[in-house]
This record gives sequence, structure tokens and C-alpha cells, in this order.
Amino acid sequence: MTAWIYLVIAGVLEVCWAIGLKYTEGFTRFWPSAFTLVTLAGSIYLLAKAAETLPIGTAYAVWVGIGALGAAILGVVLFQEQLSPLRVAFLAMLLVSILGLKLTSAA
Repeated sequence: MTAWIYLVIAGVLEVCWAIGLKYTEGFTRFWPSAFTLVTLAGSIYLLAKAAETLPIGTAYAVWVGIGALGAAILGVVLFQEQLSPLRVAFLAMLLVSILGLKLTSAA
């Protein structure tokens, strides 16, 4: 169970660094850049810890899925990105895929 906790935290940190990229303005702003790099390093570290126990294909897919889902949702909330019914449907499928990988994982 610890590996899954690491993986979820890694995914949340992935959302943080992905959104942080928007605020770095091409890494020209110090604090947003520092935040982005620290959360990136933490995300990769926790992904690596989770992958010690979980299959890498599952761990990586869940990590990317959490990051993509979170970044898409925050893109709508923070940056007024468009949210069409079709986009909502695909995000829902992404969530179902993440949960399916968790439920079918042997670890």
C-alpha cells in the first residue's frame, strides 16, 4: 500500500510542476522556476520509490494519468481553458483508466 501512496503523491507533484511551468515564463522567473524544479524532482523520486514495488508500466501510466487529469482540470480552473462535453468525457475515461489500473494491479 505504501507504493500506491508514493505514487499518488508523485502524481500530485506532477500536477504541481506541470502547472508551475506556466508560471515560470520560460524559466525566467526565479520562484516559480524553483517550485517547478523541486516538485519535479520530488515527483520523479516518489515515482522511482513506487516502481520498486509496482510494475513500471502500471506505475508510469498511473503517474502520467494523475498528472494529465490534474493539469487538465487546473487548466480549466486557473487558465480558463475550454471544457467541452467531449473533453469531460475523455477526462472521465482517463479517471476510469487510472482506477482500473489500480484495481487490476497485483501489488
